Amino acid sequence: MLSHEQIWSAIDTLASNAGMTTSALAKKAGLDATTFNRSKRMMPDGRQRWPSTESIAKILGATGVSLDEFLGLVTRAGIGTAAIRPLPLLGFAQAGAGGFFDDGGFPAGGGWDEVVFPNGADDHSYSLEISGDSMQPLYRDGDRIIVSPGSPIRRGDRVVVKTTDGEVLAKELKRQTGRTIELKSLNPLHEDRVLPLEKVAWMARIIWASQ
Repeated sequence: MLSHEQIWSAIDTLASNAGMTTSALAKKAGLDATTFNRSKRMMPDGRQRWPSTESIAKILGATGVSLDEFLGLVTRAGIGTAAIRPLPLLGFAQAGAGGFFDDGGFPAGGGWDEVVFPNGADDHSYSLEISGDSMQPLYRDGDRIIVSPGSPIRRGDRVVVKTTDGEVLAKELKRQTGRTIELKSLNPLHEDRVLPLEKVAWMARIIWASQ
């Protein structure tokens, strides 16, 4: 069963990971700035006040976080907050060069920087920093995405794909067959892509974006 503390802790973490206070997150979502204040979490008579499903839906929409990702925050809140630790960080434009990944798409070699991530990503996760405007409006120049090469991938997930030619793409997985993967562009000005599986070196799921 989900607890009152878990839900509120997940909202706090959601705001922190987006680089905002809970008040700023509420305003970004079109809510009153005091919606998530700590003083609003208990009623005057001492009973617990829970955030509404509407308010949660709005902050997920404002941050681009899926319900599954939010529930992951809730689950982690139930087992204690993960220690802040560094993740490997690389510029997106550099990711196509050799020497940064092994054959499975896991970070390898030197040349990585580090970024602090407080949210319990798995041991193989890493961060890529977006450059340019080719992924707008979802990801903008300077945004950082967290990529988990060990996470299962489903249709509709946002993914990073590296081709055997060294091209690195951030797209949405539309469909995967025994022969191809179909990728939807995050920017409506760019075309969708269909890649033969033999041209795909690896594909990994984007689990978070710090914007």
